[in-house]
Amino acid sequence: MTVREADAPAGLRALAAAMDVYKRVVTAPGMARSNPVRRSGFDLDVVVRAVHAEAADVISLTLERPGGERLPSWRPGSHLDVFLPSGRQRQYSLCGYPSDRRRYRIAVRRIADGDGGSVEMHGLRPGDTLRIRGPRNAFTFVENAPSYLFLAAGIGITPILPMVRAAGSRGRLVYLGRRRETMPFLDELPARADIRTDDEAGPHDIAGILATAKPGAAVYVCGPPPVLEAAQRSLFVINPTASLHTERFSALPVTGGHDFDITLARTGISVRAGSTETALEAIRRVKPDVVYSCRQGFCGTCRIRVLAGEVDHRDRLLTDGDRAGHMLTCVSRADGDALVLDL
Repeated sequence: MTVREADAPAGLRALAAAMDVYKRVVTAPGMARSNPVRRSGFDLDVVVRAVHAEAADVISLTLERPGGERLPSWRPGSHLDVFLPSGRQRQYSLCGYPSDRRRYRIAVRRIADGDGGSVEMHGLRPGDTLRIRGPRNAFTFVENAPSYLFLAAGIGITPILPMVRAAGSRGRLVYLGRRRETMPFLDELPARADIRTDDEAGPHDIAGILATAKPGAAVYVCGPPPVLEAAQRSLFVINPTASLHTERFSALPVTGGHDFDITLARTGISVRAGSTETALEAIRRVKPDVVYSCRQGFCGTCRIRVLAGEVDHRDRLLTDGDRAGHMLTCVSRADGDALVLDL
């Protein structure tokens, strides 16, 4: 929807006027700034070398450089952005060995009623090519903890698996799943791993599991939202000396939001962001190629300059100084009725 002065209220007409001046002065040929790009990680083309069935509806994919060159190094907890042939962009944890610089391994659970990304990944075959970005780490493994408790649920084992190897005898793994046949990488776990399934043990006592963490332990939890929420509610009550580290595989839900208008200054296009959607989701409806990655407010890939309007900052990255005139569109919103962005 294009802003039309005749239909717009006074506030938006003022924003539109400011936008017109901006386009004439700042976005003139040779003066326009390029879209923000990530400041860490790498963009690479890779080949799918192998596809293996790891469990019911779970496959692993081994990725290599076409010429066999070494891949960027990574640490436990790292993930890749994967750009699919359809244009979809997804994030997958690296679950191989950091010492192996010739190949990456990721795992994907097929979600039949999802938005199509996992189904497309399951359609890949050896020889197919992909574009990847990364590795990047937002789930950092603390190497000097006195002890570790790892709690993985379902596909949440993927970032946890390299951590378990790195922790060695200092770590304890509790791995939850519906049934053993749905749980990938069982044959790669240490002998002392505690495997608990719904069909064998019934509902899982998350608080009881966390109570086994030693004083000062680093506790890592990865799984569906109910598991993460239970850990966040109970760990520090049970063990106030522990540290909690979590990772989720989906964007945070929008809460306490309201509708607002976003104007993209470089084109003059305006779009309405709903109360339950992110600014990024609204922008992608009119600019599908806008850059983004984590969708959780920690990586900074979607950082954009704000030309007009107040921002409700909800990110975990920007400093107070950075927030003066910038926002992360994947989580932050307007603290008013409208924003004008440098897009």
